[in-house]
Amino acid sequence: MSGSLPGGPLRDVVAFADLRLGDVAEVGGKGANLGELAAAGFPVPDGFVVTVGAYLAALDAAGVRRRVADAFGALEGGADGPERDEQIRALRATIRGARMPAVLDAAIRDAYRSLGGDDPAVAVRSSAADEDTAGASFAGMHESYPDTVGADAVIERVLDCWASLVSPRSLAYRTERRPGVEPAIAVVVQRMAPVERSGVMFSVDPRGADPDHLVIEAARGIGEVVVGGIVEPDTYVVDTARSAMVSVRRGELAERVLTDDDALALAELGHRIQEHYGRPQDIEWTIGDDGRIWIVQSRPITASAATRVAVLVGLGASAGVAVGPVRVLHDPRDGIALLDGEVLVAPTTSPDWVPVMQRAAAVVTDSGGMTSHAAIVTRELGVPCVVGVRTATTDLTDGEVVTVDGGAGTITRGVVAAVTTHTTHTTHTTHTAPAAMPAATTAPGGHDAAEPVTGTRLYVNLAIPDGAEAAAALPVDGVGLLRAEMMATHALGGVHPGVLVERGDREAFVSAMAASLLRITTAFAPRPVVYRSLDFRTNEFRGLEGGDRFEPTEANPMIGWRGCYRYVTDPELFRWELDALARVREATPNLHLMIPFVRTTWELEACLELVDASPLGHERHHRMHRWVMAEVPSVVFRIPEYAALGIDGVSIGSNDLTQLVLGVDRDSELCADLFDPADAAVLDAIGRIVATAHEVGITASLCGQAPSNDPSYAEHLVRFGIDSISVTPDAAAATRRSIAAAERRMLLEGVVRP
Repeated sequence: MSGSLPGGPLRDVVAFADLRLGDVAEVGGKGANLGELAAAGFPVPDGFVVTVGAYLAALDAAGVRRRVADAFGALEGGADGPERDEQIRALRATIRGARMPAVLDAAIRDAYRSLGGDDPAVAVRSSAADEDTAGASFAGMHESYPDTVGADAVIERVLDCWASLVSPRSLAYRTERRPGVEPAIAVVVQRMAPVERSGVMFSVDPRGADPDHLVIEAARGIGEVVVGGIVEPDTYVVDTARSAMVSVRRGELAERVLTDDDALALAELGHRIQEHYGRPQDIEWTIGDDGRIWIVQSRPITASAATRVAVLVGLGASAGVAVGPVRVLHDPRDGIALLDGEVLVAPTTSPDWVPVMQRAAAVVTDSGGMTSHAAIVTRELGVPCVVGVRTATTDLTDGEVVTVDGGAGTITRGVVAAVTTHTTHTTHTTHTAPAAMPAATTAPGGHDAAEPVTGTRLYVNLAIPDGAEAAAALPVDGVGLLRAEMMATHALGGVHPGVLVERGDREAFVSAMAASLLRITTAFAPRPVVYRSLDFRTNEFRGLEGGDRFEPTEANPMIGWRGCYRYVTDPELFRWELDALARVREATPNLHLMIPFVRTTWELEACLELVDASPLGHERHHRMHRWVMAEVPSVVFRIPEYAALGIDGVSIGSNDLTQLVLGVDRDSELCADLFDPADAAVLDAIGRIVATAHEVGITASLCGQAPSNDPSYAEHLVRFGIDSISVTPDAAAATRRSIAAAERRMLLEGVVRP
């Protein structure tokens, strides 16, 4: 193996022991840091580096260096597409095709043998010339290959690392940070230390919460499972000034990965490494089955990571401002840990989160959009909510106080807003009530002088009984959409209804559902309450207790086993649901039925046969209206057939209709720009639905999220002649004003409604 030449450049292959931090230009940030650590006496597994000079010499020897440099220049900043993908593949093939000069091949084989043992297992890791530096980490941009055994395999992996210099992600990263510079790469070959546990360590909290706090993430197995996000690791926070544990957050495993002694030993080593470098470090480590700690990488925490993120930004999903300490939860079963007045921070939410959300001062999620579960439920609860923050569960820590502004879509560390007390009957948290949900000054369902009177009826959407009394006090005409899924989850305490069906416990289901329904129908009587029967999507309801036994795994559950077709193919639960509705109608006959996700006439006919065979088919329920949701584009063609089956009206679900007309998953953050309920194609479908419904003598409504998110959307619907619009309670006042303004404009324009 070669070392440093006195007064000259490094040779092609250099041992760690002969490297220092100043050699970064020839061995990359990773190689230079490992040499620096080894020379300073830190526990670094032995290894060597194939230098940048060796890579460039190989290209020169093959006569392709200029061609490769020119190809890089042409690719930087180029637009994505098939042509660019082909250019990238061709460039990778050119680099790998340069092969290995004989002298370099021999040097690598000699260096590998010098590591000792018979064909030791090594990690072959890319180390770009500007990688793992303070300005750019290039983390994960180039390839690494653990557990490589044998000299031939090492040679092949070095070539693979060279080729990994070219990829769409590394090109994008490089274009932003080092445009116009000829890319070059070194390769680290490092003996694999025995690994039982591994992870990463930040010598200061990268979120800037406390300069004396060191953060360790740990998992069992090799470090790639943590760095690559394959598992949810344990997180340990250590106060290095006091050499004391601050907090422990479990990951995916039931047992802790590290003991307190393990974490403190790692922290002491991390603190020493920071002192050696004189700046905060991002350190990768392993612990063998003998308990020995090894350091396998260290790099400066990049400026972007070290800068305190004072404000996180997402989508404002439910208006209002709340201040409280953070509680990060990854599973609703851990909801007991949420204390009154805390801000719930979760990756996402589903119906089994509802009991936890009811107790939260505010809700923040990593994923989701304006039509997500979290957005819908919090608007009905009047709880501030921000969704789609992406990194909330990692950037926020338990106990830190934040201000959540659900209107602006921001989460700010500390108390930055004065709040007034708003206490609901379900929780004792403190937050500001949404501005658009005023108390009524008239009798329920009436309109005072401040409220415009409109020809288009205005209803509200509800999902759970909590808040029904407050919504009923608003000047609205009833409930246009009562979602059954969240109410069932709430009423049954998070148990999947299939569990009760399996036990034959019909009375428990019917009683629980009827009790929840009566709270709503009684509050709104005599105004109508339109109940949309259970529209279970398999992915959302598998998380309920026992749900894994009843919810199959589907590749695309949004258009899978749900709605009307589910009742026809598995009717028992639907029969119980109809029994609950009949019981409620005996006391409050203002309850009506709406059937979701109807795709074909034959399935609707079969579903209505189930309704007729239930107590709801009795003569005394002849005044109960039967509606269908207009969510599937086929409804545009089948409304006359549905009306002939006795359907009284259609209610447009703008969320599903938009995604199916435009072919875009409404929950996809990547395609969020495509999801547009105001797209001309979607509006054309809505207009056709309304017109056809009126032609056959039935009513048309819209209960989707679009007018709740944007009250001005109501003007489109008014101009189509829609009979009613249903929105979340917080949007009712603004929507009423939009409806009134649209109706007045139509009168002024001389438009006569059909």
